[in-house]
Amino acid sequence: MIKMFVGLGNPGSEYQATRHNAGFWWLESLAQELKLSLTADKNYQGFVARSSLHGHPLWLLEPQTFMNLSGRSVAALARFFKILPEEILVAHDELDLVPGQAKLKFGGSHAGHNGLRDIHAQLGSGDYWRLRLGIGHPGVKADVVNWVLKKPAAEQREAIEECIARTLKAVPAMMAGEMDKATLLVHTSKPPRPKPPRPEGV
Repeated sequence: MIKMFVGLGNPGSEYQATRHNAGFWWLESLAQELKLSLTADKNYQGFVARSSLHGHPLWLLEPQTFMNLSGRSVAALARFFKILPEEILVAHDELDLVPGQAKLKFGGSHAGHNGLRDIHAQLGSGDYWRLRLGIGHPGVKADVVNWVLKKPAAEQREAIEECIARTLKAVPAMMAGEMDKATLLVHTSKPPRPKPPRPEGV
């Protein structure tokens, strides 16, 4: 079962609405859904919320270390409370999926994502769950850094928000340890079809 949900992003108002912060958006939506308040905790270098389900502790964590040092925050909380890597889910932005798509994945490489890279290093393992939230790709590798640190277009942000709302429906299964069911829920919840263009003059 998932005991610790992590959302990745960069702290500061200048980054709040950028694509790289999709993980923050997801975690904040989860906190709202669970009626929890994220509060600063210096011990774990992030915003933290704690709850329980069926007598088991549940943690929400939003690292405030900047993306490339996310692992410091994740490892600090996980080690103190003896949370295993496979009991952690990390929500993050994903270039290889279009806005509105999401994939649930266990283990594997960090695929060049700086937040995942540091979590790998600090946990000493890649055996944790990832919720990959599509942000799309600029098409050219050299443009990636600029792309992730910019705000998505309004229709892309709307697609991401709708995706977040859909994937939150899989959280109860994740918390119950029913990861096959959670994966099915995430992967079968298709983004809505684009609306047809409005006729001119309407």
